[in-house]
Amino acid sequence: MLCLECTLPRISSGETWSYQHQAQVIENPKTIMTIGQANARNPIPIIIPCHRVIGKNGELTGYAGGLGRKAQLLELEYRFKHGQKN
Repeated sequence: MLCLECTLPRISSGETWSYQHQAQVIENPKTIMTIGQANARNPIPIIIPCHRVIGKNGELTGYAGGLGRKAQLLELEYRFKHGQKN
């Protein structure tokens, strides 16, 4: 059983994990594709922050709200975390 609601909130605002890292955290490295599919079905993506999960090469991948929105959310969180106004 995947416990994404257990792992996703552990990703701090302004930080990202890869799908591979998320699979390692739940101690099942073979579930990378399943994790992506489960994240895509997240009914409350702002509260359970699936937008913080990216490809292992740092690419933005898969977000139900669109990759542009995912990039905006990550940028907003990064700026907030580092005290940047613009």
